[in-house]
Amino acid sequence: MSSANNLKKSLLVLAFATTLAACSDNDNDPVVEEPVVVERIVVEPVISEFTITFSNLTAGQPLSPLSVIAFEDEAPWSFGTTASVGLEMLAESGANEEYLSYESALAAVSAEGAIDPGETTTVIITVEEQETLNLSFAAMLGNTNDAFTGLSSLDVSTLAVGGSLSRTTTAYDAGTEANTETAETVPGPAASGEGFNEIRDDTVDIITMHPGIVSNQDGLSTSALGVEHKFDNPVSKIVITRTQ
Repeated sequence: MSSANNLKKSLLVLAFATTLAACSDNDNDPVVEEPVVVERIVVEPVISEFTITFSNLTAGQPLSPLSVIAFEDEAPWSFGTTASVGLEMLAESGANEEYLSYESALAAVSAEGAIDPGETTTVIITVEEQETLNLSFAAMLGNTNDAFTGLSSLDVSTLAVGGSLSRTTTAYDAGTEANTETAETVPGPAASGEGFNEIRDDTVDIITMHPGIVSNQDGLSTSALGVEHKFDNPVSKIVITRTQ
């Protein structure tokens, strides 16, 4: 009996030890965790949209297609500085492709066609929202040598959706071509002469206020322009509405 009891105890101890070993093995098994799937968050840029209406206030000056450039800091043109080649081309011929390729532009657009006296056109520009956002405008007075109008820089950073800004503009002289007003040098319908010429023959060569037209009736016999092409400031009106 004593031998049988001892055998039974030995078997119980062995079973208990085996159970402990099994438990120990289970505790050391690596825990397989499900992979955490991290979804990529895509932040869509906030787009600002501005609708610009541009009105020609002159009696006899067609305006070239309005050019609009959005930028942060440095304007594409400034009063009292030398005009870029792009602005020179715009102010002498109305062609704006080079001007609109301004390297610091956030966005740039052109109206579809020229604006005759008394008419209004509309253009829309969209740009990613910036902490600092400015718009610049330019259009040639067609029956001149190198006159243009516009705004160098207008801050629209804080303009709320639905809000509007209204400005009138004056006439500037690009300072790149002498104001001879001859039939050979005025590209507009009054003369249909040459447009852009890379030779700068204006002695000033900076952007200034335009002195106005001296017509053939005023005593400038070589002028291709008449009193009907004269203009007073302001020459245009610009209304900017944020639509998005």
